[in-house]
Amino acid sequence: MSVLLNVCIVTLEEGLMYAILALGLYITYSILDFPDLSVDGTFPLGAILTGILIMNGVNPWLCLILTFAAGMLAGTVTGLLHVKLKIRPLLCGILIYTACLSVNLVILYKGTGGKAIATFFNKGTIFNTAFSALIPENIGGYYLRTTIVSLVLVIICKILLDLYLKTKSGLLLRATGNNEKFVTMLGQDNGLSKILGLAIGNGFAALSGSVIAQSKGSADQQMGVGMVVLGLASVIIGLSVFKRVRFMKATTMVILGSIVYKGCLSVALALGLPTEYLKLLMAVIFTLALVFSNSFGKGKREAGKC
Repeated sequence: MSVLLNVCIVTLEEGLMYAILALGLYITYSILDFPDLSVDGTFPLGAILTGILIMNGVNPWLCLILTFAAGMLAGTVTGLLHVKLKIRPLLCGILIYTACLSVNLVILYKGTGGKAIATFFNKGTIFNTAFSALIPENIGGYYLRTTIVSLVLVIICKILLDLYLKTKSGLLLRATGNNEKFVTMLGQDNGLSKILGLAIGNGFAALSGSVIAQSKGSADQQMGVGMVVLGLASVIIGLSVFKRVRFMKATTMVILGSIVYKGCLSVALALGLPTEYLKLLMAVIFTLALVFSNSFGKGKREAGKC
C-alpha cells in the first residue's frame, strides 16, 4: 500500500510539472491550431538556463521569470518566421528547434566549462527556499513538499492564463484560431495575435523545463526529447476525456490530461515495462489519444446531423 501511494504521489508530482508545458501547447495547438515543434527546443532551454543561473547564484524564483522570458523570445521568433516570412507552421517549429539545439549547447558548455550536464544538487531551488521551506518535508510519512509546490505553481499559471484569455487580447487570440478572416474584417492584426500566442506558449514550455530541472537538480539537452508528444497527448487526452464535464474549463482539462498521461506511463513501468520502451509507449498513447479524439469528434458530428 505504501509503495502504491508513493507511485501515485510521484505520478501526481510529475503530471503537475508537465501540466505547465501542456498549458503552453494548449495555446498553440488547441487555440491557434499551430503545430509548434519548437517546444522540443524551448523546454530544455528553460531547464539549461535555469541550471546555469542557479549555479551562478541567481535566485531560483527569479529563474522562473527569466526562463519564461527566454521561452517567449524563442516563441516570438517562431511567430515572426510564420507571419512575416510566410514560412509554414511546421517548418517554423523545426527551424527554431534546430536553432535551439545549438543555443542550448552553447549556454550549457559556456556555463559548465565544457560539461554535457549542469548539476546543482547542493544549491537552493524553488522547492526548498522562500515559502517552500515553510512546508514540512514529510507529511504523514510521505514526501509531499514538491507536489504541493508544483500544485501551487500550476494553479497560478492556470489562473493567469484564464484571466488573460478573458482580456481583449486573449479574445482576439481565440478568434484568430477560429476565424482569421473575421479578425481581419474587424480591423485587427491576426498576425500579432499569432506571434503573441506562440510567445506565451513557448514561455510556458521553458517555465516547465525550469521547474522540472529544479526538481531533479540537473539539466541537459536530452530533456527536450519527446516533449511535443507528451504535451500534445496531455492536451488531447484532457480535452477528450473531460469534454462532457460542462463546468470544467479547458485549462483544467489539460492539467488533468497531463496527470492521466503520466499515470499511464507510471502504470506501464510498474508492470515491468523496460525503460528503453518508454518513448515507444509515449508514441502509442499519443496515437490512441488521437484516434479516440477523432472518433469522439466524428460521433458528435453524426449525432448533430440526426
